[in-house]
Amino acid sequence: MLRSDLSSFPEYKVGKDFPNALKLSSNEVPFPPAEDIIAAVADAARTTNRYQQPGCLELTNALCNYLGVPADNIFVSAGSTPILQATILASCQTGDEVIVPWRSFEAYPLYVRMAGAEPILVPLTEDYHVDLEAVLDALTEKTKLIILCNPNNPTGTVITRGEFRAFMDRVPKDVVVLLDEAYWEYNDAPDTPDSVEEYQRYPNLLGVRTFSKAWGLAGMRVGYAVAGEEIINALRQLSLPLTVTAMAETAAVEVLKRHDELADAVEITKAQRDRVCAELGAEKSYGNFVWLPRADAAEVETKMLDEGVVIRRYLDEGVRVSITDEAETTQFLEAWRRAGIEPWRG
Repeated sequence: MLRSDLSSFPEYKVGKDFPNALKLSSNEVPFPPAEDIIAAVADAARTTNRYQQPGCLELTNALCNYLGVPADNIFVSAGSTPILQATILASCQTGDEVIVPWRSFEAYPLYVRMAGAEPILVPLTEDYHVDLEAVLDALTEKTKLIILCNPNNPTGTVITRGEFRAFMDRVPKDVVVLLDEAYWEYNDAPDTPDSVEEYQRYPNLLGVRTFSKAWGLAGMRVGYAVAGEEIINALRQLSLPLTVTAMAETAAVEVLKRHDELADAVEITKAQRDRVCAELGAEKSYGNFVWLPRADAAEVETKMLDEGVVIRRYLDEGVRVSITDEAETTQFLEAWRRAGIEPWRG
């Protein structure tokens, strides 16, 4: 009755949540929406008996002003994952290949297989950076899409602008490159590609960002893509209509008006991220999380849960800790010390 290959699909698991525990497993922000944003969303709820306007025109126009990008080069969706799915459907047919540096966001291989394509996982370098040369070596006639996460989740590493442009100059023009910038607002690397600039150089490039992370709208599900018109039109053709609710669109428009407040909140998180890296001896991260490579990841996860802190485990490779504000970071570090966990390169 159902697809015979379902059992072979990799399973995507959301961050664990336990009542009364400090949740640092899903890269959420600790700051609730401002009262006037809540009021605007509540006002939008008064018309939920009617369908919302198609196309998210108000949010698209707000993004045009914020990014300096024409409306024809912006596509809005219910989070960034539907954009990922639509991009795979637009670029791949059954048997095609999608290259994914690995480890990265766990949903990538799942969505590739859902489309009938084959994920080609290219290992990161020993220091957990995306190996762009290895990605180029993995190209075949079947390659239709490359997915790059920058900063990479969960390792927090970044690609430099020079590396990216040298890479893009060698990628075949008929291979789409999706640059997932879910953590863009936390990326303070002095030299890194910006999809808002780069899509104008490369017609086969698609940049994807979300309001779920730094903007604090994880529960609203809003994301957007920036690309050339050919790719944007394909996304519109293959995406379900009316997926962004009127309340979600209103929330996104309102937070864009307060981007200065966002910058202040991001600085708080970046300071605590750097604090954790320094205290635990971790490598520099450019997201709102810190990656700790651990062969004993399961044991570390259990010890931290015993101390009332939920973190994210990745098999026997390591753990990822979401970084929020000073109070929660102090709570995490105190729990880490109480747990008696050995130095991070276990």
